[in-house]
Amino acid sequence: MGLFLIITLLIVVSAFYSYVNARFFKLPGTIGIITIAIIVSVVTIAIDKLDPAIASYLTVLAKNINFSGAVLNIMLGFLLFAGSFNSNTKRLKRELRPVFVLSTLSVILSTGVFGVLFYYGTMLFNIHMSFVYCLLFGALISPTDPVAVGAIIKTSKLPANLATIISGESLFNDGVGLVLFITILEAINSGVANVNFAQTAILFAREVFGGIGLGLILGFVAFRLMKSITDFQTIVLVSLSVVMSVSVIATYLHLSIPLAVVSAGLFMGNRTINIDEKERSHEALEKFWQLIDEMLNTILFVMIGLQMVNLPYITNYWLTGGIAILLILIARWLSILLPLTFLRRTLNVNYKNINILTWAGVRGGISIALALSLPTSPYRHIILCGSYFIVIFSIVVQGLTLNKLINSSLKDKEAN
Repeated sequence: MGLFLIITLLIVVSAFYSYVNARFFKLPGTIGIITIAIIVSVVTIAIDKLDPAIASYLTVLAKNINFSGAVLNIMLGFLLFAGSFNSNTKRLKRELRPVFVLSTLSVILSTGVFGVLFYYGTMLFNIHMSFVYCLLFGALISPTDPVAVGAIIKTSKLPANLATIISGESLFNDGVGLVLFITILEAINSGVANVNFAQTAILFAREVFGGIGLGLILGFVAFRLMKSITDFQTIVLVSLSVVMSVSVIATYLHLSIPLAVVSAGLFMGNRTINIDEKERSHEALEKFWQLIDEMLNTILFVMIGLQMVNLPYITNYWLTGGIAILLILIARWLSILLPLTFLRRTLNVNYKNINILTWAGVRGGISIALALSLPTSPYRHIILCGSYFIVIFSIVVQGLTLNKLINSSLKDKEAN
């Protein structure tokens, strides 16, 4: 199947799902689209068992999409830039401390806690999995997804400070999670006994700080270029070139693409390019990237649903999937509670908000893309299926019930 045909079919399917949701389901965009995509995929898998010839026509699109490559190498940069460019940086600065802790320390804690719990939890059911692979699973599933989080927050009733903390955390923790994932995967490939911790620390620092530095430099250059002109077409092209250049250079220099793109987006979005009061290029650019964000969101979640067709063995992992859902919620809760307990004076977060922060920690396409990128191993199917269960549960169940949890918390506060 040719590339143009794949893109055409993907956009047609995305438009159809969006229409069905808007016309009949009327669920929040992201939740409705992935729900429809999952239903179609489940029906396709059922048809495949009855008549493989019919199902082959339905699965051809899913099997021709390189989901991992498309998300990590193409879509991720645009989605992160769009989210960071349109972020409210004034609010983000006010909540910088909790955002920093949740996007760094909490991700590391969640990775370790989930790895330990999953290792011993699966052993209770005679499912034996290497501990280092449990940590690898924790690294790819611990970061919250900025795409899924942003889409769900738009329709939530979160207080402004919590919404800023959750969205800010999701923008930055992908970079930390990706670095952890790469580090653990390299340790597996080279042998855990041969890991050089000093070299690993240098690699971690280079990925993180190098990515941030690259993003700030290219963001500054692009901002100065856009500030000096009023031609909107050129301004859009410059902003697009930043995302692509950051991705290419960061890949070549082995720096963190998510952190580089987010840094560039925050720098450029926080400074107006309007030359005078009558000029509205910056506002138009914000609307352009908001449109890109929403369109790519739709396509991404359609792709997530379609990929289930490629995982017929997912029906064999209901137990491990259920365990993974429970344990990631526990790991998320503890990774917020522990920093808050020891850094309560530093963090402007109330203990009563822990449950909301836990439930709003939605996972998405990035976790699945990382799971799909794993090399062949005895544990790949367990990690991949567990990731699917967690992502689907977090988007559909947590997304649909988040407002109920928020309303319940607000009523408790009023009662007290």
